[in-house]
Amino acid sequence: MLRGSMRLGSLFGIPIFIHWTFLLLVAFFMAGPLLRGGPDAMASSARIGAFVLAIFGCVLLHELGHALAARRFGIGTRDITLLPIGGLARLERMPEKPVQELIVALAGPAVNVVIAAVLVPIVLVTDGADAFTADPEQSTIRVTNFLAALATVNVFLVIFNMIPALPMDGGRVLRSLLAMVMDRRRATAAAASLGQVIAIGFAILGIFSGNILLFVIAAFVFLGAGGEAQAEQFRFALEGLRVNAAMVTRFVCLRASQTLRDAAGELLAGSQQDFPVLADGAADDDASAIVGVLTRASLVRGVAGGQWDLPLSQVMAPPCPFVREHEDLRRALERRSVEARAGTGVAGTTDAAAGEPLASAPLIGVVRDDPTRPGRPRLVGIVTPENLTELVMLRSATAGARN
Repeated sequence: MLRGSMRLGSLFGIPIFIHWTFLLLVAFFMAGPLLRGGPDAMASSARIGAFVLAIFGCVLLHELGHALAARRFGIGTRDITLLPIGGLARLERMPEKPVQELIVALAGPAVNVVIAAVLVPIVLVTDGADAFTADPEQSTIRVTNFLAALATVNVFLVIFNMIPALPMDGGRVLRSLLAMVMDRRRATAAAASLGQVIAIGFAILGIFSGNILLFVIAAFVFLGAGGEAQAEQFRFALEGLRVNAAMVTRFVCLRASQTLRDAAGELLAGSQQDFPVLADGAADDDASAIVGVLTRASLVRGVAGGQWDLPLSQVMAPPCPFVREHEDLRRALERRSVEARAGTGVAGTTDAAAGEPLASAPLIGVVRDDPTRPGRPRLVGIVTPENLTELVMLRSATAGARN
């Protein structure tokens, strides 16, 4: 769920949210007839509002198409959010097999094709082709014109979404096709580069047309394409590594009764930014005794408020998730991401790119079973966003030197 979103409910077990800015969009369109006035202002405003909602109903069905296609391949969807520029289905991960990604990418536009294919014959039978050429100001007054306009919008959604620019559907289709003849990393780089070129074209068109929405779309595509390329580079760099290749083995654990003053001293004494917090009296390596995590942000906020002697138990975040030291690093991070969203965090037990779970957890604990302490695994390391980034940089530099 994006910040500022309100939950509407769920469909097929997928939470549906609406961003507050979407309501501003509806209000903007509905305000037009009211500002112009006239005896039919209220009715016209209501019709336009209903039309905008109908469009976004089609957008929601589009996103459900992606989500249900992904579910066929065992990929869940965290949520779907309606935004002013469209919808966003947040898959747990994108399929890595090109054919599967192709199917998931095409599933959304296919829904719009079906909607248009249903609406067009209805309009033609009831009102003829003239309904598609009605005055735009009157296009939502008659039912058939309403349906004709809605069919036209769905055709536009198909064309727009199939523009070959990551992260749009057309860009994912392009990547999946390229990945059939080259490795996924190079396919992503090619699709992302084309996406950024197209985004620049949108921006230039926006300058000459004065269309602010084109600037918004251009920014979305440009940043999204760059993010896709970066995420794929991240996944590629972690491929084949075990968790112990990325973990920090020299780290400090704090105690729940220690204060922010103690934590500040540890922060200044080393490079560690976030700290596992153990129950008082527990062994330093007892993963089952971790009761929370002190983040640097929480520490700075507390110190800024002059609460130097505040116990860590009052400011710490929930306990960190855990992975095993010999697990495949990328798979372990993806599994932790899924489990974190499901609300589980027990030791040994996750569209998520590798490293994405760290967006919600400042660090991940690395554990090792100890036969002398059943049910109490040892904490042998931690994985943080910083050392994952450093690992990716080093592997990328090594790969570049070899090439």
